[in-house]
Amino acid sequence: MKVQQLYTGCLAEAAYYISSEGEAAIIDPLRDPTPYLEMARADGATIKYVLETHFHADFVSGHLDLARKTGAQIVYGPTALPDFEAHVATDGEVLPLGKVQIKVLHTPGHTLESVTYLLLDEAGREVAIFTGDTLFIGDVGRPDLAVKTDLTREDLAGHLYDSLRHKIMPLPDGVIVYPGHGAGSACGKNMSKETVDTLGHQKQVNYALQADLSRRAFMAAVTADLVAPPQYFPQNAMLNRKGYDSLESVLKKGLNALDVATFVRHRAHYDTLVLDTRSKEAFAQAHIPGSLFLGLDDNFASWAGALIPDLQQPLVFIADAGREEEVVTRLSRVGHDNTLGYLKGGLVSWQNAGYATDRIDETTAAAFAQHYHEGMQLLDVRKASEYQSQHVAGARNVPLASIFQSLTQLDPSATYYLHCQGGYRSMVAASILRAKCFGHVVNITGGFNALRQTAVPLTAYHEPVTQL
Repeated sequence: MKVQQLYTGCLAEAAYYISSEGEAAIIDPLRDPTPYLEMARADGATIKYVLETHFHADFVSGHLDLARKTGAQIVYGPTALPDFEAHVATDGEVLPLGKVQIKVLHTPGHTLESVTYLLLDEAGREVAIFTGDTLFIGDVGRPDLAVKTDLTREDLAGHLYDSLRHKIMPLPDGVIVYPGHGAGSACGKNMSKETVDTLGHQKQVNYALQADLSRRAFMAAVTADLVAPPQYFPQNAMLNRKGYDSLESVLKKGLNALDVATFVRHRAHYDTLVLDTRSKEAFAQAHIPGSLFLGLDDNFASWAGALIPDLQQPLVFIADAGREEEVVTRLSRVGHDNTLGYLKGGLVSWQNAGYATDRIDETTAAAFAQHYHEGMQLLDVRKASEYQSQHVAGARNVPLASIFQSLTQLDPSATYYLHCQGGYRSMVAASILRAKCFGHVVNITGGFNALRQTAVPLTAYHEPVTQL
């Protein structure tokens, strides 16, 4: 028996590969089926099942492509209503896999169809649980992400309490917990950076599994301080339920190398949005006017989903040579399948064709501190919880996730200094302001990490609030 976690940091998502005696199961796969196909090939195994813990909202799963390529059976939990061929399992149903078994535990709460998969070894012993978004390390799933349900978040929180108490907590302490997400995911509030633990340890440290926790106290805790989920979540959940185009067709459309003339025509004819996926340093020095910075070397996909909620928006992009397929694949993970191509030759070809470029002014934290005064317009684009924990005195909180809603409150003629925690989000925000014709935008390199090492006045430190 083999169990392997495949963790994708950009989405803070964990998929799983289980194999025994030439048969394999994949739990909660990402859009690209290649890694799972390669693992099965290396094992000499046939993928028998694609097991989904629920209809995911934060990413588009790879269940359909995997099933098409392997003939594997797609499995969901009770109450699931997929628009494609799948097996809707019953609570307690056992799925044979080689010499081991996988038992389906219906654990509603995060969503109504949510399940936990319990792995039984060759001797029938309870070895591990794959909890999806029901139980995380240090937290539990949000009860407000279910799509098209008449139940309130309080109703779902009550279901989650019952699921934990009656299905998960009675299991042996030695059972290994394999969750669907880790720290940074928007599917929970206060997840640990660890991505695996024993159930016994979680019973000691996870607030949601405390033996004396009442139903009322649990419901209050899991529904408190929930900020609005990203706008693309409901659309991703519907894609996972209804179906989507194959990744092969998305790649074929998106990997068109466009010369400058075609790139410009696409922009005019299709009203395309230009994504610049290079480093923030390269973007600051020169970029196509009006382009959105979303560097690949950070949480690229989740920010693409959060900031471009229209999944039909035509996209074209600039990328470092050799990373074009990565861009299209990662966009597809959050449902952005309408990528029309990339600029052949990158920014150099744009400049050689005589087109103008824009830039983002930058300053170091030390230089900013030397000139800091009360009247300066400082925008802190971190999450509200980060800002509330500690910030530069006089800074205004404009979280990146809701920046478009804040634009009407800002003055395009003013000079704005921007920072986040480390520099990525503030560069994204700066690109948005420049695209919206804000005349003078200055990014503070190093972000708050660098600012707090200077003499700029800071508010008193408070423990971070458990918000997203």
